[in-house]
Amino acid sequence: MSQTATYRVSHLDALEAESIFVMREVVAEFERPVLLFSGGKDSIVMLRLAEKAFAPGRIPFPVMHVDTGHNFAEVLQYRDKRVDELGLNLVVASVPEAIESGLVRELPDGTRNRIQTPVLLAAVEKYRFDALFGGARRDEEKARAKERMFSFRDEFGQWDPKNQRPELWSLYNGRHAPGESIRVFPLSNWTELDVWHYIARERLELPSIYYAHDREVIERDGMVYAVNEFLAARPGETPRIERVRYRTVGDASQTAAVRSDADTVEKVIEEVAATRITERGATRGDDRVSEAAMEDRKREGYF
Repeated sequence: MSQTATYRVSHLDALEAESIFVMREVVAEFERPVLLFSGGKDSIVMLRLAEKAFAPGRIPFPVMHVDTGHNFAEVLQYRDKRVDELGLNLVVASVPEAIESGLVRELPDGTRNRIQTPVLLAAVEKYRFDALFGGARRDEEKARAKERMFSFRDEFGQWDPKNQRPELWSLYNGRHAPGESIRVFPLSNWTELDVWHYIARERLELPSIYYAHDREVIERDGMVYAVNEFLAARPGETPRIERVRYRTVGDASQTAAVRSDADTVEKVIEEVAATRITERGATRGDDRVSEAAMEDRKREGYF
């Protein structure tokens, strides 16, 4: 008797295939897509997926970094290195330049995450991008879970969570009028743990900040922040050296670290598997403004 061979697709293979399908669909449907690339782990995974989606050719779209000017040095170095390796066109939408030109105003507390939105929208208009790949995942934050793979934005870049298009049978509707755009989230069905398993499988290099290292920190509002040129100790706060790592990297004035000894990808996977707090909930100070902070920003045009 002949035996029927059983073909099984692993969980990571299925996620990868879905993301690659979405990327190819966008390139087929849109004229001017761009990939948001900050040098963070999710955008690093997206860049790897784009490599696979269009190999052996080059990635057929530019990458864009919305630069607050408050960056971790390790992340910027990695961003520039990866862009050079792949021969990509890097578009930098600069918040400092927008402040200087009067497009946005510096906030009283000096933080810049909340003023990224007008800078992003200005870049979208300038370069006429009609599809923006973002690395958002549904397990990050409640507002993220409301969006679908294709997220329609009107001519003002705004998002209406009640006006979303159905995506039955993985059919994506990219129809849009001039001035409108679609945000595309290829990692929608991934979790933080999936991302780390993929990083391990693909042997992806990451900025060193993602692994445990000694850093001068302060504790503020129950969170551990690195002392740096954008965040100084306040009166009564005593900086100390602790072993920490970052689960997410953003504005250095608002992104906290976590105490950790995980200095390898295997140890990070063990740590993430055991945690019950999302990375944004544990490390993003700006998301603690209110329960609806992220949704409010997304309605305004944030990615």
